Amino acid sequence: MTKEEIFDKLKEILVREFDLDPALVTPEASLVEDLELDSIDAVDLIVKMKKYTAGKIEPEHFKRVRTVQDVVEVLAGMHVE
Repeated sequence: MTKEEIFDKLKEILVREFDLDPALVTPEASLVEDLELDSIDAVDLIVKMKKYTAGKIEPEHFKRVRTVQDVVEVLAGMHVE
């Protein structure tokens, strides 16, 4: 998947699973401050994205993730399919 496709899938999941307004889900959106996701939500999001990755998702890959674009970058490095 391209980064754009990863973003689109991530946005789809955030809107559907977390009842977020699509207009709020932008690459620059802070997961905590703008989207109001907590650590449990973040884990849930990673689990939902796992089925699109070629390998195992390691929690340490997401320790520095703060924005939607950060998630896209980490997943892009994991060969998301």
